[in-house]
Amino acid sequence: MDWFILIVAGLFEVAFASCLGKAQASSGNTAIGWYAGFVVALTVSMLLLMKASKTLPIGTAYAVWTGIGAVGTALVGILVFKEPANFLRIFFIITLIGSIVGLKAVSH
Repeated sequence: MDWFILIVAGLFEVAFASCLGKAQASSGNTAIGWYAGFVVALTVSMLLLMKASKTLPIGTAYAVWTGIGAVGTALVGILVFKEPANFLRIFFIITLIGSIVGLKAVSH
């Protein structure tokens, strides 16, 4: 169950990074809404990370959490913010995914 909580925490990390990107591209009340979403997603992400790290090794939990956030945010950047999707970028995203899976495989 703690791995599931950690994955959800990582997805909320993607959400807060995405909200931050949208807020910076917006103005007025729209930006305020995105910043509010950023604060909510950040809070939920941190609380879930804290819960998961009570039973998972903190080094592994933090690495997986940031890895999910990095991969997810890079994919959102490509799909939503139209950032470039060249070979090396995709290669390193796949490498990150392999590292996350590897950490899960060797952690108890």
